[in-house]
Amino acid sequence: MELFKAIGARYSVRGYRSDPVDDATLGQVLEAARRAPTASNRQPFRLIVVHTRGRKDELLRIYGRPWFVQAPLVLAMVAVPSEAWRRVDDKPYDEVDATIAMDHLVLAATALGLGTCWIAAFDPAAAREVLGLPDDVEPLAFTPLGLPDKPSAATSRRPLAEIVKYERW
Repeated sequence: MELFKAIGARYSVRGYRSDPVDDATLGQVLEAARRAPTASNRQPFRLIVVHTRGRKDELLRIYGRPWFVQAPLVLAMVAVPSEAWRRVDDKPYDEVDATIAMDHLVLAATALGLGTCWIAAFDPAAAREVLGLPDDVEPLAFTPLGLPDKPSAATSRRPLAEIVKYERW
């Protein structure tokens, strides 16, 4: 799928088929995240691939919606702050970099016909426990990854005139 078509086709999928995602396709999605630009090319993030089969109850502790575990996979994006580049005012860029990588992943999944739903409203304590995260790693976002169970739904966006400014605020 061409990039602008993938951008237009992407939507938050909240229903998945149980069909497996083959390793080659998963590899393409993960590679898209790896290729994302990061500050000073530090890549201060990690992706955790979780198979939902046999783990649904514990995954539902992270995010309790039933559709979260319908897909065969759940992907977790975590930041590694100690690896982050820092701006002159000491602002770390780990979360920015991880977010860029997650967006690449989501668009690649869409281009390959897979569905995703960016989830930030999860329980961080449960995520830490279920994924065995060390204290110096921060869970940032989750997404199911699988085939949507129905065609895409129309979504609306603000017009450009509402979100774009030129030259100054």
